[in-house]
Amino acid sequence: MNVIISGTGSYIPSEVATNEGFEKHSFFNEDGSPLTHENSVIIEKFKAITGISERRYIKDNKVTSEIATFAAEKAIEDAKIDREDLNYIIVAHNYGDVKHGTVQSDTVPSLASRVKHLLKIKNPNCVAYDILFGCPGWVEGMIQGFAFMKAGMAQKCLVIGAEALSRVVDQHDRDSMIYSDGAGAAVLEFTNDGTSGILSHHSATFAYDEAHFIYFGESYNQDVSDARRYIKMYGRKIYEFAITHVPDAMRTCLAKANISIDEVKKVLIHQANEKMDEAIIQRFYKIYGKEAPKDVMPMTINKLGNSSVATVPTLYDLILKGNLEGHSVSKGDIIIFASVGAGMNINAIVYRV
Repeated sequence: MNVIISGTGSYIPSEVATNEGFEKHSFFNEDGSPLTHENSVIIEKFKAITGISERRYIKDNKVTSEIATFAAEKAIEDAKIDREDLNYIIVAHNYGDVKHGTVQSDTVPSLASRVKHLLKIKNPNCVAYDILFGCPGWVEGMIQGFAFMKAGMAQKCLVIGAEALSRVVDQHDRDSMIYSDGAGAAVLEFTNDGTSGILSHHSATFAYDEAHFIYFGESYNQDVSDARRYIKMYGRKIYEFAITHVPDAMRTCLAKANISIDEVKKVLIHQANEKMDEAIIQRFYKIYGKEAPKDVMPMTINKLGNSSVATVPTLYDLILKGNLEGHSVSKGDIIIFASVGAGMNINAIVYRV
């Protein structure tokens, strides 16, 4: 029996934050010196590199575990299952519930336990836990759910990726324009279909030199004296890391699945940076001496920004529901899910719809 994705759901916040909203921000370098360019120029260059013109933020009265539940409800409904039959609820995130106006992350109880509570699941044998694996957390959660099921430990798993990065960004760091909020979820079940399902997976952690490419640090505005820490990153190092290691992870996955590159219909890459993702897909196809097909890599980053663990499941849900213009998948299509992020972690899954 194979393990398939039987239902998906996503939550895209209604609050749109456009690039123009950053016009009045005061941006600084890491050393505390102000950026020399006008904000209009900074924003224009940012758009050219990342592809982001707007992003989504949750409302002040919401937290990550709540939007995770919204996506989970949709996935459960889509899969047409009884939620009491779930064996595992795995919630991928990185910063917990950070309430609006506070400086502390709240992770006790776990977000997964909170989601289970909000879903009103009574079954104590439905095990709920969190996974912190950087932006690749949802993909890794899917790999873990698959492993539980193949080991005979589960029949049905719910895997959620949710994040509210708007609560942990430094408004004085131009990288703050990258981040957004959102949630995506998927239900894993067994199928008697001998062809569909997860065909292979691959994960790796590079931490010898790379562990702190993404980290928590102080505001770049040295006049800010509070104790808060914000998400920070070394963008150039991440770019060089990603375009080297993500294509290799996808290649490894395809080889494990014994699938030809010509069979791949879509590659769903973590929506981190448009230029970076384009470089990843080109390098991936170059391994096989080919050019990447124009429609092989769907993108949502231009409108939704980078919502970390939520980007890949949201992307897949939008495609399945016919809500991403120009992209669709059909029964039998081969899809690759791939991600890269803090840790530094990478992973990939080869999946036949």
